[in-house]
Amino acid sequence: MSIESVDQSTTAAVVMEVWSDIACPWCYIGKKRFETALAQFAQRDEVQVVWRSYLLSPDTPVGLRRPEVDALVEMKGMPADQVKQMFAHVASTAAADGLTMDFDTVIAANTFDAHRLIHFAGDRGQDLMAALFRAHFEQGRVVDDRDELVAIAAEVGLDAEEVRAALDSDEAADKVRSDIAEARALGVTGVPFFAANRAVGVSGAQPVEVFTQLLEKAYADASPIVTLAGASEADGSCSDGSCAV
Repeated sequence: MSIESVDQSTTAAVVMEVWSDIACPWCYIGKKRFETALAQFAQRDEVQVVWRSYLLSPDTPVGLRRPEVDALVEMKGMPADQVKQMFAHVASTAAADGLTMDFDTVIAANTFDAHRLIHFAGDRGQDLMAALFRAHFEQGRVVDDRDELVAIAAEVGLDAEEVRAALDSDEAADKVRSDIAEARALGVTGVPFFAANRAVGVSGAQPVEVFTQLLEKAYADASPIVTLAGASEADGSCSDGSCAV
């Protein structure tokens, strides 16, 4: 599975692009459900998955270290008890999919640098994305703190000094912005968003069965036309460069 870009030389029948954000709980759930559907899909080796960046809260200040519940109360203007009830529902849904979410420890974060690192990680991007989701939703780690990001990246096998140098530069910032611009051009306003061959898509953490249907439809639509064999001497067709009459 690719993180950065569509491989232009790919022979994959289906290119599945997925826009998501590390700070989005439904993206975490949707990722798990989609990967379950893909693992069960008979033609999974003919599917290329491209994970794309999206920022739900691009204006979140870096390093504020504010509890997520407080940030959402201010953003939505909702009572804290109502926000906690929402979190409890999401956590219960995640648990049914085998995921842990501890919203009592989740810290609101700006995820721009986290997305830069996912692009920077290349082939290790999948591992890093999973580690970032766990760090944010399970471990209460601050995923816009650069020291923490270096530590998380090192835990999945990336070189700490190279990661720190990348964070101190503008490494992959253009790729994050490009992903966001493409989402805007496609009319994506919420994540997770799954687009198959830029022809059919679904939004949200859909059930596994829906992702299976998406894969099946995308694969069927991408399959070459089946030509029925007729009599070899049949008239009524033209080939390249000639047309017998």
